[in-house]
Amino acid sequence: MIRKLALAALLCVLGSVTALAADFNGKWTADVPGRNGNTMTVTFDFHVDGSTLTGKITTARGDMDISNGKVDGDNISFDQVMNFNGNSFTLSYKGTADGADAIKFTRASDRGNRPPQEFTAKRAAADAPAAPAPPAQ
Repeated sequence: MIRKLALAALLCVLGSVTALAADFNGKWTADVPGRNGNTMTVTFDFHVDGSTLTGKITTARGDMDISNGKVDGDNISFDQVMNFNGNSFTLSYKGTADGADAIKFTRASDRGNRPPQEFTAKRAAADAPAAPAPPAQ
């Protein structure tokens, strides 16, 4: 009897943690700091399956797949592998949900030649969650 009660309690706790997790699915846009004080508009298209994150990053240079994507509650992380003239490097992103429609990111390069960059991505308007229906009167 006690085992069944403990199992039921565990399932309730796990279910409530899942319900509180941020919804990162869909398109997000951000103005990301670049060289010489310029910014570059970046679009993220995320697909979440459990704790696995997949998707694409779109910049003026085209689309790139994300790799090593993970979701843990309100936290998100993934890598972007860049190739220029036969040279490869990785940009690692770590973010935290800031409400339902924003993600605060830190991006760092594995080259170590630039300090980490911070920026905020906002949910694209078409992917915004539907507003709750007004109460019936």
